[in-house]
Amino acid sequence: MGTPVQQLFDLKGQVALVTGGSRGLGLQMAEALGEAGAKIMLTSRKAADLEEAAAHLSERGIDARWIAADAADPEQVQKVVDETMHRLGRIDILVNNAGATWGAPAEDYPLAAWDKVMNLNIRSIFLFSQAVGRASMIPNRRGRIVNVASIAGLGGSMDVKFIAYGTSKGAVVNFTRTLAAEWGAYGITVNAVAPGFFPSKMTKGVLETFGAEKLAAAAPLKRLGDDDDLKGAVLLFASAAGKHITGQILAVDGGVSSVHGG
Repeated sequence: MGTPVQQLFDLKGQVALVTGGSRGLGLQMAEALGEAGAKIMLTSRKAADLEEAAAHLSERGIDARWIAADAADPEQVQKVVDETMHRLGRIDILVNNAGATWGAPAEDYPLAAWDKVMNLNIRSIFLFSQAVGRASMIPNRRGRIVNVASIAGLGGSMDVKFIAYGTSKGAVVNFTRTLAAEWGAYGITVNAVAPGFFPSKMTKGVLETFGAEKLAAAAPLKRLGDDDDLKGAVLLFASAAGKHITGQILAVDGGVSSVHGG
């Protein structure tokens, strides 16, 4: 007989580190993992936002704490991992959610903006994955890494000018597949969610430019993502229910990528 399904999704006794976890999609995923029983370590740049997010999780009965850091800085990344290991003893789940965007036509795109987006959206994922792998997952020969890509990484756009963002998220897609192939031997799964449009601080400009109704109309389900729509996906990838899934990219986009190719 198989394992009871509730047990497959149970994360009690596990530790999850969530980057970019102080708001939006990161906080939504932290909620899901915490409600499934994991202890949560949040990290992002702003201490005030992290304090508020940890308090929000605590009100929901979740064991949460935080460390402020720049996810693109190798020394600060290592400090987050070292402190998490010191305080919680292990890191079973890593959610690489930290990210940024910048909109401009490719011919006018500032180099500083390109570097900022690429450093946060792909360099930080490498840094955190490597540091967590070395410190906990490889020695323990188990772990779950969930990267946050985007449907912007699955195809181009004639309307939204996001050359660095789209490029970085495309890199996240193949980083996920490549690391999954390398680290499968250690019992580590590496997968990614590729969200479509969710109302957030990052998507505010696009939503204001094109309108939420127009963007929703482009999706087969005729809606944008909400505060629950990533929870099931991240819990599947982070739990024993997803132990035989690795190197996969799951679009959570209302069906947009199925008809528009990303």
